[in-house]
Amino acid sequence: MRRPIRGRRRIGATAVAGVLVFVVTAALIGRLESGATPGALTAGANQVASQEPSLSSAAASADAGGTASPSPTATPQPTPPATSADAPGTAAASTRLYPAHIALDAWPPVEPKPLSALTGYVWPIAHPRLTLPFGPTPWGSRVVDRKLFHDGVDLATFCNDRIVATHDGVVLAAGRQFDNFLGWVGDLSAYYHRLDVHHLWPDLPIVVVIDDGNTYRSVYAHFWKVVVKPGQRVHAGQLIGYEGMTGHATGCHLHYSIFSPYQTATFGIQAKVAKDMRLPRLEIARVDPLLILPYRRGISGSVKNLGGS
Repeated sequence: MRRPIRGRRRIGATAVAGVLVFVVTAALIGRLESGATPGALTAGANQVASQEPSLSSAAASADAGGTASPSPTATPQPTPPATSADAPGTAAASTRLYPAHIALDAWPPVEPKPLSALTGYVWPIAHPRLTLPFGPTPWGSRVVDRKLFHDGVDLATFCNDRIVATHDGVVLAAGRQFDNFLGWVGDLSAYYHRLDVHHLWPDLPIVVVIDDGNTYRSVYAHFWKVVVKPGQRVHAGQLIGYEGMTGHATGCHLHYSIFSPYQTATFGIQAKVAKDMRLPRLEIARVDPLLILPYRRGISGSVKNLGGS
């Protein structure tokens, strides 16, 4: 009598498994019939796969009664940090978001707007000096056509001068946890691990990244202090922080760059920099901000667009 019982149990388990397979298959077919794209069907799986907790030195430090700057954890939408990163030597406990190059997999594909269509920009500093232009230079850390390259413009006046938003937009990052929005093409896990293990978060510059709402992002670096937060909407000319020299800088200035997360062209990273900092070897190509900012005598001149549209 026992053998038939075991047989019936096997049949029952097989039937349950069959029902589950049928339900999952029916759900997928239903989504396809409703117009969902292949990208939409895989996006959910990719999102879940990226939702892994980040184990950093912050946990061990907290157990010992200390503090540390944790690596952010994955989430698909900007979330304001729990603490401010305005003060030097601290980093906001923000969340790790999808890196900018995820946009390259957007469905349907998005094309960056032509630079001629980008309007509404103002200068980030009222009366700056151009201390380092966009383009080839021995002081660059990027590589374009096998030459060291500066991927933005350096503007300087004096320490604590006002820095304003160049365009209407939404703040994506404000503080020292900004790399997920800079357009790195590759995995940042090793880079974040290095920052955690060696307690290097305070060595990073204070940076603001703003989505300009026109397929481009503006990056502002080396603040002394910022006065905006992730998720905040700003307008062109609105104060976002004060000129400083946080990070590896020899004096107070603003490094300003513009790029589109939908751009497919890339810039290389100097091999030694990428190796030492555990960074990816590529970033999304930048465009010369002087092609977009209003003409200014003594600064704007003959500029060339490299990597832009």
